[in-house]
Amino acid sequence: MVSRSQRRDFRESIGSARIGHGWRPNVALVRLDIMDRKKIERISKALADETRLRIFEAISSCEQMNCTELVAMRDVTPATISHHLKILAEAGLIESRREGQFVYNKANPAALEEYASELSALAAKKKKRE
Repeated sequence: MVSRSQRRDFRESIGSARIGHGWRPNVALVRLDIMDRKKIERISKALADETRLRIFEAISSCEQMNCTELVAMRDVTPATISHHLKILAEAGLIESRREGQFVYNKANPAALEEYASELSALAAKKKKRE
């Protein structure tokens, strides 16, 4: 449950417009801010795990890689590799395509660039407040 002071702080941080008898947040701004934060959190969590980071580095170092190649390189079970690949894909860091019985994964550099720019924007906002 969100307290009144947390709601007030949130309204102040995003900007609000006076409508009728109460404050109403700018809905478009709120939706965009929440989506950006969720995406940043998802990518941060995906890269925070050492195994996932190593898997992402391996995939990024070549054009594409399948699960079998990752298992051979990382000395991890196929189920564990699949789990980590799923999290990386959900974060948008890798793209997968099926070819027969194999699933090939490749890095999505645009997602990493967007992540870096969003982090820079967050840091710039914080500096402005100080």
